[in-house]
Parts: sequence; structure tokens; C-alpha cells
Amino acid sequence: MAAGLLGVLYGSPVLAVDTPLTLPEAQRLAVARSGQLAAQQYAVTAAREMAVAAGQLPDPVATLGVNNLPVNGADAWSFTRDFMTMTSVGVMQEFTRAEKRAARAERFDREASKALAEKDARVAAIQRDTALAWLDRYYAEAMQAVIAEQKRQAEVEIDAAEGAYRAGRGNLADVLAARNALVLLDDRASEVGRKASAARIALARWIGNDANAPLAGSPAIDSIRLDPGTLEADLAHHPEIAVLAWKEEVAAAEVRMAQTNKKADWSVALMYSQRGPAYSNMISVNVSVPLQWDQANRQDREVAAKLAMRDEMRAEREDMLRAHAAEVRAMIAEWENDRERRTRYEREVLPLATERTQATLAAYRGAKASITDVLAARRSEIDVRLQALQLDMDTARLWAQLNFLDPDDGLAPRGKGNHPKELR
Repeated sequence: MAAGLLGVLYGSPVLAVDTPLTLPEAQRLAVARSGQLAAQQYAVTAAREMAVAAGQLPDPVATLGVNNLPVNGADAWSFTRDFMTMTSVGVMQEFTRAEKRAARAERFDREASKALAEKDARVAAIQRDTALAWLDRYYAEAMQAVIAEQKRQAEVEIDAAEGAYRAGRGNLADVLAARNALVLLDDRASEVGRKASAARIALARWIGNDANAPLAGSPAIDSIRLDPGTLEADLAHHPEIAVLAWKEEVAAAEVRMAQTNKKADWSVALMYSQRGPAYSNMISVNVSVPLQWDQANRQDREVAAKLAMRDEMRAEREDMLRAHAAEVRAMIAEWENDRERRTRYEREVLPLATERTQATLAAYRGAKASITDVLAARRSEIDVRLQALQLDMDTARLWAQLNFLDPDDGLAPRGKGNHPKELR
């Protein structure tokens, strides 16, 4: 709400400050300060580096050896006297199929995209939680202002009750009732002060020492970035749904890896063997390939397992999308209902409570009402104002949860292609 509306609602002037902390600024600070986002970026970098490594051939293997070395007789432990003794050096290379290396690299590319989607989800969560902490502090301080104003009025009423008692127009019970009202206001102020302190601590968790800065006016909470008409399509790109979609893509890449494993990789080894000076040196070439003699129970089972994992991710994503859509629709309905009630409080309930207090106070000054009637009217007005603030706070919290389901691009730009559909 605008700063002027707060003055109408809460009966206290809004102080001007030089450097107020706005909600967007608090969110920007929280995003910039977050170590979680830096950690998520490291995960992205790690996956991309692994994608490059997975696309390469395996390292060649060097071999050194001695073959057919005598251990007894006249030629024992001699490297040159027996014609079969050889010292050998060689190299072996496994030639992994290109489609298999591409499938492995693709799997880590999908892992990097999933990490980016998780980063988007983390940004949205930071913006939402920062907004909730900012709003909690804002409304707690607004409640403090209401109670402070009412305490000033209560002190005036104590003075009036004591004056009437001394003049013989009142009684001691009225004085005690007025003092009791002030004590109750002090108690309520202590409770609201505790909430304001807790809200300031919660905000400091996100933005550090800047949480102690004075707050600017409340943001406009009467509009959200969601369109109820395209809710399902919009929520399909929600960061948490996008994370599940990328998990499905990772599982699909693992399916392709398992399918490429049905074709065996070949290995080639070259060896040079040196014998005694009286004998010829030799070269050996060996080719090896695994014998996949039981594909039905090994490779085929692996493919089936990966397919099941992919289908598991798909079912989980579809179920979460339906649940999320129902939850968001319920929140939108509650937010719209709270907005309607706020309007009713602003136009009817709050003015009536204020008029009742003023009328009772005028009647008391005309000796047509007791101080007890004034205190009751004042207490009712306080309750109504605090209820209006609580309703305003509930509406604002719903607005924050709805408005920051996705990261706000103006605060933290999102990467392109953070959803599988966008990539394709």
C-alpha cells in the first residue's frame, strides 16, 4: 500500500528517511550475498567440465614386463641366455565408440542444465524468503506504531481519569481501569517488539547488517505476475518443475548410454619385446573385445532399469505439476479474498471503529459516558487496527509467495534454455 494509506489505517505519520531499504533492493542484496548460488554455479562448472572429459577416448595404458625368465638351472635369472626370455614394452588403447562417448558427454550436459535450473529455483527461494522477512519486519513495525500511538492516548486518558477523580466527578475504579489499560498496552508492545526483533534477525540472515536500515513503503500487493488463464503452462516452467524435467532428461541420457553399451568396445595393444643378442627381437599386436554372451540378463536389464528410472522421473514431474497447480490456485483464491476483506476494512470497519471511539470520548467529556466505555471503545479500535494490519500482512505474504514462484528477471536475470522445452 502507499505510504499515505498507512497513515489512514494506523493513525500515525510516516517518517521520511534518507536511505530507505526497499524490498527490491533487499532482494538484490540477498541474491548478491548468497553463498548457495556460488555453490550452485560450481556445480554447473563441474558438470560442464565432466561433459568435456566424458567425450574423450580413455587414456592409453603403458605396459612393461619380462616374459619367460628362467628361475633354475644354468640359465637361472639370465635375461639373455635363453632364447624365450624377453623384456617387453608396450602400449594399449581402448577405442570407445563415438556414439558412446557422445552419450556420456550428453549426460553431463544435462546435469549442467539441471544445476542451472536448481540455481534458478534457489534464486526464486531467496527472493521469496527475503520478501517474507522484509514484510514481517515492515508490518511488525507498523503494529508497533499503532500501539505507540494508542499508548499516548492511554496516558492522556489516565490524566483525565485522575483529574476527574480529584474533582469528585469520577471514582478510583476509573483511574485503575485506565492504568490497567496502559499496562496491557505495554505488554502488547513487548510482544510486538519481540516479533519485530525476530523479523529483523530473519532479514539479517539474507542481507546482513543492511537489515537494520529503515524500510521504505510496502510494495504494491494488488497484482501478481501469474496469469490464472495460463497457469498450467506457466507452472510447467517453474524452477522446481524445471529441475524435475532436467532430471528426466538426465535419466533419458542414461538410457542412451545403456543402449550404447550393447555394442562392445575394442582394445588394441602393441608390444615390442627384446631378447638376447643372439636372438631376434619381436613385435606383438593384440586385439581384444568383450564377449557379451548374455545380453538378455546384463545389457538388456540395464537398459530396462534406466527406462524405468526415466519413467519414474516423468511421473514424479507430472504429479508435482498437478499438485503445484492446485496449491497455487488455492493461494490465488485466498489472496483475492484477502484483498476484498482489506477493502472492506479500509472503507467500513476502520472508519466505524474510529468514529465509535470519538463518539464515546465526546460522550465522556459531556458526562454521558464513563471512562470504562472510553477504554472499551479504544480497546476495540486497537484490535480492529491490528486485525487490519494482520490481514494486510497475510495478503502481502501470499503476494510474495505467488509473485516469486519464478525469479524476478529484473533482480537476477535467468540463463537461457533453463528448461528442456526451451532448449529443444
